[in-house]
Amino acid sequence: MPEMRFRITWPDGSTESCYSPSLVIKDYFAVGETYALADFLTRSRTALTIASERVRAKYGYPCSRALGQLARIEPASQQFLCLAGAHVGVVAFED
Repeated sequence: MPEMRFRITWPDGSTESCYSPSLVIKDYFAVGETYALADFLTRSRTALTIASERVRAKYGYPCSRALGQLARIEPASQQFLCLAGAHVGVVAFED
């Protein structure tokens, strides 16, 4: 499967390199765009779940790395929930 990384910028300006086992991330995010925190979380959940299921369809088991990435994104976002207008930016796709 064509795995990739995507770099994001959190509302505090910190950046993170995130993993996906599938290019489906490109269907949910665009480089240079910013997403309201809740929208970013919804898109992340959807895209990483689809990516994990693609691995399951091909290999018979879900992608633990995709689910692990989601498990890192969700708690990291919690610190920004109280910020009005919090946005997450997508900086780059790293194929």
